Amino acid sequence: MPLARTLAARYARTQEPFEDLFQVASLGLVKAADRYDPDRGAAFSSYALPTILGELKRHFRDKGRSIHLPRGLQELVMRVQAAEEQLSTRTGRSPTVIEIAEHLQLDTESVLEALEAIAARNASSLDAPLEADPGEEAATQHDLIGREDEGYALVDTSSSLAGAVQRLRRTDREVLELRLNRGMTQSEIAKQIGVSQMQVSRILRRATDQLRETIALSDAPIAQRKHPGRVRS
Repeated sequence: MPLARTLAARYARTQEPFEDLFQVASLGLVKAADRYDPDRGAAFSSYALPTILGELKRHFRDKGRSIHLPRGLQELVMRVQAAEEQLSTRTGRSPTVIEIAEHLQLDTESVLEALEAIAARNASSLDAPLEADPGEEAATQHDLIGREDEGYALVDTSSSLAGAVQRLRRTDREVLELRLNRGMTQSEIAKQIGVSQMQVSRILRRATDQLRETIALSDAPIAQRKHPGRVRS
């Protein structure tokens, strides 16, 4: 157990709680004890050390990120990261995508997918403070992306309008449907329903006036609703 605690302490500076790391290391210790064969002559500590470290590394690979990646993509990411380190050491600069692809004998699309996965493995908190000038209160990412959603205001309007439309005459509803939903002109509507264009204009004016009055009445105080004015039809 002291060995497991010591190995877990190596990763104590990460964002993972030490208790979780110690639990992972202890699990690796149990696996090492279960698989250890003393007849091979190796000391138990020599056998347990790589097993515990392997469990810790596997924990960071599979669960240490806020966004989980598929196993195949995780392995690709590890290969690309290793290639980046090797090429950077060799050339003294950051390698290009083409150089990484040639080094790993992969296509550039696979390398780009791995690089995008590396950048997306950790999610940024919306409550994390941003840099601010001295003496100013630091804003958060949430403050920058938040905005008023005007769609909520349309919910009540749409609900009131739907009820008001049902109170219209059948001909008025039909003309509104052809004009607003189908985008037909007044002359086209007149030909379809068999009336003059002037009559269509009057129907549209009458329907819209009645809709305005009905919606205004529904938004009026309760006392005013008890004595409404006569709604034109």
